[in-house]
Amino acid sequence: MSLDLVNIIFGMKVRQARLEAGLTLSDLARQSELSPSYLTEIEKGRKYPRADKIVKMAAALGKTYDDLVSIKLAPSLRYLESTLSSSTIRRFPFEEFGLEPADALGLVTREPDRASALLHAVVEITRRYDLRAEEFLRAALRSYQEIHENYFPELEDAADQFAAALGPRYGFDDGNPISLPALERILREEYSYTIDDQAIAATKELRHYRSLVIPGRKPSLFINSRLYARQVRYILAREIGYRYLNIKERSLVSTPDEVDSFQQLLNDARASYFGGALLMPRPQILSDLKKLFDMPNWNPESFSALLSTYGVTPEMLLYRFSELIPQFFGLKIHFLRFHHVAGTDAYQLVRHLNLNQLSVPSGTGLFEHHCRRWLSIRLLPEPATGRHSSGDPLPVGIQMSEFLETGDKFLCIGFGRRMVLSPGLASSVVIGFRVGPELRETIRFADDPDIPRTLINETCERCPLRPDQCAVRAAPPILLEAQREQLARKMAINQLKIRSTPAE
Repeated sequence: MSLDLVNIIFGMKVRQARLEAGLTLSDLARQSELSPSYLTEIEKGRKYPRADKIVKMAAALGKTYDDLVSIKLAPSLRYLESTLSSSTIRRFPFEEFGLEPADALGLVTREPDRASALLHAVVEITRRYDLRAEEFLRAALRSYQEIHENYFPELEDAADQFAAALGPRYGFDDGNPISLPALERILREEYSYTIDDQAIAATKELRHYRSLVIPGRKPSLFINSRLYARQVRYILAREIGYRYLNIKERSLVSTPDEVDSFQQLLNDARASYFGGALLMPRPQILSDLKKLFDMPNWNPESFSALLSTYGVTPEMLLYRFSELIPQFFGLKIHFLRFHHVAGTDAYQLVRHLNLNQLSVPSGTGLFEHHCRRWLSIRLLPEPATGRHSSGDPLPVGIQMSEFLETGDKFLCIGFGRRMVLSPGLASSVVIGFRVGPELRETIRFADDPDIPRTLINETCERCPLRPDQCAVRAAPPILLEAQREQLARKMAINQLKIRSTPAE
């Protein structure tokens, strides 16, 4: 979104002057010989009139020409220009949430004092919590996905159409999974790619990248040779998504160091969605989910077997679950990915979708300690001492989690793994289902008595469990104690009020 601050400030001043003069849009239009619709565009910051028109408007408003064109703002609006100039506001994707930029900024011209304070507060919050513009845009993308329940039928249809068109030629029709050689052939033969799996790993400065693309008439795709075959399959499938969907604005490295725009983030997510749908076609994965949910008892082997069936990583599998389960099974879910650096007490929530109002302590996690009873943290494996094989067994777990405060229950299932490009980094991915009547009707093994039941909380700082009740507490309950002290003060004040009220 492009914001023209001069237009916005001018429109805001015109509206204020018109209201101060007690004029309607029709009144001002008549006196300045302009149309009401054109004046509306001016007040919303969409248009900036020529000098001769400004002269007529100034006369009708009882202002001088210089009064209107000056960008000097009143003290109450001193934050407005710097706020609107911030990358946080300028890059926010209003359009993706059903708003025209000018409509969203209409608040500025209607209630400038309040809008200035509101927008400034947003920017200050991002600064206080060290939220970079990129993180703000990622939060916007996550909200966009959650609004759509992370299901995009047009991308599902695109993957189906691609498979129907090229499947017979490359051998992945009739439900057969698409192979890694087939993906490579498609990129080379259909899109004129060259593929190099040596240069990245051989270049010290690039070894942390999974892949890198140099666009052109004959694009070059560089893939890190240290990746497993299932990770390479995903990179190839996603790259096909970029080309088949005709995506231009995109990241060229994985994982990108910088985010240029929300459109880039959204396009990357669209290509990733296409890639997942191509590797795990909707009909097959829905059929396998139905079989999994129909099991009378939890079976971790059947769950883990899906990784081999589709040749995907745990994150790819569970994220695909998050795209289809709410739409086709009617269950509310959440998806969490945690990281843990060896030798530290830091557990970082690096990715999440929250479709079931789970109390996810993402922001507070900057300063607080996530509850160590979460399945996401229990599944994190110990750091690797050397390169591990893709065939090594992954930690698999299930847990019925119940929040201490609310009693809300979630059935959580997930995997742990070590990161191939970062041996000292452990990761876990978990998908959780809110427990209710519809869950037990859909997932038969939900009542399996062998599933561990665990009380959890958001963070240790907010947890009421005593040390003898929780052996994994990572920090004292300082925030909980502060809340209790505040409540005690309020009660003491109320008692003083009662005592000082004279009896009738």
